[in-house]
Amino acid sequence: MKIPKRIASAVINSLKGGVVPRTGLPYITVGREKEIEALLRDVEIIADGGASFRFIVGKYGSGKSFMLQTIRSHVMDRNFVVVDADLSPERRLQGSKGQGLATYKELIRNMSTKTRPDGGALTLILDRWISNIQLETASETGLPDSSPDFTKAVEKRIFAVINELSEMVHGFDFSKLLTMYYRASMSADDESKNKVVKWFRGEYTTKTEAKAELGVNIIITDDDWYEYIKLFAAFLKRAGYNGMLVLIDELVNIYKIPNSITRQYNYEKILTMYNDTLQGKASHLGIIMSGTPQCIEDTRRGVYSYEALRSRLADSRFSSGELTDMMAPVIHLVPLTYEEMLVLIEKLADIHSQLYDYQQKITQDEMIAFIQTEFGRIGADSHITPREVIRDFIGVLDISLQNPSRPVSEIIGTVASESAPNAEDSDINEEFAEFEI
Repeated sequence: MKIPKRIASAVINSLKGGVVPRTGLPYITVGREKEIEALLRDVEIIADGGASFRFIVGKYGSGKSFMLQTIRSHVMDRNFVVVDADLSPERRLQGSKGQGLATYKELIRNMSTKTRPDGGALTLILDRWISNIQLETASETGLPDSSPDFTKAVEKRIFAVINELSEMVHGFDFSKLLTMYYRASMSADDESKNKVVKWFRGEYTTKTEAKAELGVNIIITDDDWYEYIKLFAAFLKRAGYNGMLVLIDELVNIYKIPNSITRQYNYEKILTMYNDTLQGKASHLGIIMSGTPQCIEDTRRGVYSYEALRSRLADSRFSSGELTDMMAPVIHLVPLTYEEMLVLIEKLADIHSQLYDYQQKITQDEMIAFIQTEFGRIGADSHITPREVIRDFIGVLDISLQNPSRPVSEIIGTVASESAPNAEDSDINEEFAEFEI
């Protein structure tokens, strides 16, 4: 497996720091085939004009963020636009002090496409939309772009798109801003283009300011930002993309809100989004939110404390153990198997050796010994997460690299001797006894 050093560096350093890399995920993806397949089926529905809403639920470090980033990479390759944001005390779904708008701003700031995967793609998308319409018009009419008739034909196409959007909530103003952007683009008026982009990003704080600079008497607010997400999804389809995927992580920050009424307002916003996607009020739009089991299932403070959501999202009583329902709105991440963890650390060892230009010396037996040590700890079966295992393994590789005279087995054995498990405490040895590569 050959991997560019810049990607190898991003992967190793991100994982060492306990965060998910935004690049290089295909090199380290192990397991989760069922989950990825289920979410990609949703993507096909979105591309056909539908909408979807999913929750990904798992413990801290279990791979929720990894799943979001993996799906992000997949859908960008399928000509989707992706926006993502982590919730925080300053970013919520609903708020009275700009917290909802702050989430919208973060989503638009992180707007990404295959050609602009690191965010900031809004201007690129708008320019591409205009350019594509010009190319289509030139191809169909055969007119030179300097012809007045060509300009009229382009405007006719532009206004056809705009008229379709005008029928949606806030669509008239959204369309008016698109028209302004087109005309500013045709006249090479960069200042006006920047003002329109500023409005789309939700950066106007008062209607007076927006009226003075753009002539529109409306701004994006805490209360209506989600309506503009739906408008963007509809527009992006007409701009040549297959749809829009919204990724929202760290739902636990809603769970942590101390005021119960404020929490309920946020859960009410989730219910609105959920109902819109399932009832056909949104199109070409997918929403995935992730959180811990507690922030979803706690009936006192979590998502399930809002009865309308609990009744829609609770698992079927026939879904348990191995009989998981990947078509349900809530996907629970099950722990990776020992074998999957072994394959993962093999990949990491390969990437690590390429990054630092050394001949890999850790053997498969030593990797198995590492996994046995990690999962042999008391309580590991229910508490250890992939994040911890990955960070520990990269630590072993780093120490081995800096101490070439010390055998890897000795480095692993140092920890193993401190917390050697009783043979009766774990069945991991039995599972590996029959495991072969």
